[in-house]
Amino acid sequence: MSVCVIGAGLSGLAAAHALRARGIDVVCLEKAPDVGGIWRQPEAGERGPAYRSLHLNTARQLTGYTDFPMLDSLPLYPRHSDVAAYLRSFAEWAGLLDQVELRTEVLSVRQEADDSWTVTSRDAEGTERTRGFSHVIVASGHNTLPSMPDPLPPGADTYAGTILHSMDYQDGADFAGQRVVVVGLGASAVDIAADLSRHAARTLLSVRRGLHIVPKQLFGVSVDLIADAPWFTAMSFPEQRAWAEKALLVARGRLSDYGLPEPDHPVFSSAVTISDEILSRIRHGAVVPKPAIEAFDGGRVVFTDGTAEEADAVVHCTGFRMSFPFLPAGSPVAEGGVVELYRRVVAPDRPGLYFVGLIRPHGSITRLVEAQARWVARLVDGEASLPSADVMRKEIAAYLSGVEERYGRTEGTSIQVDVGAYLRELQDA
Repeated sequence: MSVCVIGAGLSGLAAAHALRARGIDVVCLEKAPDVGGIWRQPEAGERGPAYRSLHLNTARQLTGYTDFPMLDSLPLYPRHSDVAAYLRSFAEWAGLLDQVELRTEVLSVRQEADDSWTVTSRDAEGTERTRGFSHVIVASGHNTLPSMPDPLPPGADTYAGTILHSMDYQDGADFAGQRVVVVGLGASAVDIAADLSRHAARTLLSVRRGLHIVPKQLFGVSVDLIADAPWFTAMSFPEQRAWAEKALLVARGRLSDYGLPEPDHPVFSSAVTISDEILSRIRHGAVVPKPAIEAFDGGRVVFTDGTAEEADAVVHCTGFRMSFPFLPAGSPVAEGGVVELYRRVVAPDRPGLYFVGLIRPHGSITRLVEAQARWVARLVDGEASLPSADVMRKEIAAYLSGVEERYGRTEGTSIQVDVGAYLRELQDA
């Protein structure tokens, strides 16, 4: 057996480690110059989605690998360079570096008649190479293609300032003295707005839809450690939601008190935004909330409340679209951006093709990725088996139906998982 792992970030390294632990031959292809995924990009000066102010939003205790914990000397929420160094140390400790081919881009992954896989890649010198594998694990992440409003508001084509996506944002110092509008209320939007507010002459935060903003800590405890506590996991989901909403009301009050729109959904029915800074920066006047952008007028940005401001730049923190151009069409993203994977890992109609890390939890992803990787390793060496394709498709349909009922049908919600329930599902597989 031979397995090709695509990507050498947190998920790819976990997959390679799980395979090596079972004595399975593995080759890991990584297009970047080093392991570490998005966490190594800022120090390397590379295009995002990472940026220089990036830190973990999850506690180091739950973000490190089980067999190789993060050092206690690190802060509770390490910065990107600490995480990148940790991931490289893990690769060295696990003996994975010899299995990783750096500066190697995957061009195509093709399924053969015998269900083996042919992978074509290109190295830094431009040399293409084609190899056969019994299995392929895709661990290249889902922050791939920048998602911008389409179309942009009227007047964007003649706007006198700069319009960019967070993918191309690196450092607030690049905008020193400028007037900047940040669009969005997700994790990157609030991080970037807070970062800009220390350098820009004026920072505006344009928000179309309210999201639940959750501090990194409640009652002095990291929120993901709370979510992992036995007293919390023993609650029913409605009880967990009620507790969280009351705790948030105590910790920060109503979001409308900060000039932000109230969420139109209960907590845990959409992605939450983790931030200790943004509400404080708003209260200090360093970030000014605004509604959605209606139009551009020369060098001005016009908002839906009728106000307008001169702005030198607009940074769209409007997310990403998943893209796997090297894979067969429809694997795994169907029309409308819905991901169709059995237990969020297996492509039912593509034997031998697996996905690790293509999930979005409320909390740290590491334990989930490790559980996915261990399950895939068991499948590869025959210790575990899969049901029929029909059974897998029924599980996918039931899962997507539940996700749609809770989160609505939007691009990206099909990869949302609950940490505890999903861990139990994989452990029972």
